[in-house]
Amino acid sequence: MKRIGVIGIVLKTKEHVSEVNKLLSQFSDIIIGRMGVPDKESGISTISVIVKGTNEEVSALTGRLGTLSDVYVKSALTSMEVL
Repeated sequence: MKRIGVIGIVLKTKEHVSEVNKLLSQFSDIIIGRMGVPDKESGISTISVIVKGTNEEVSALTGRLGTLSDVYVKSALTSMEVL
């Protein structure tokens, strides 16, 4: 069963930007859209990703993102089933 959800990603440094983008590309089949907002003052970047996938697919993406140092990830999935 697929669900709609949001993944919030915060990058404390720019060290892992390319790895994050690579992972998002690898999971592009479940990504509906994304928006990145850099905070130049603090040097922190945030990315919000809208996903449509199974719990397992979303968990696989967030799990891989979570292994990167200085990358913080949180996800929320709705209970509504979608096609």
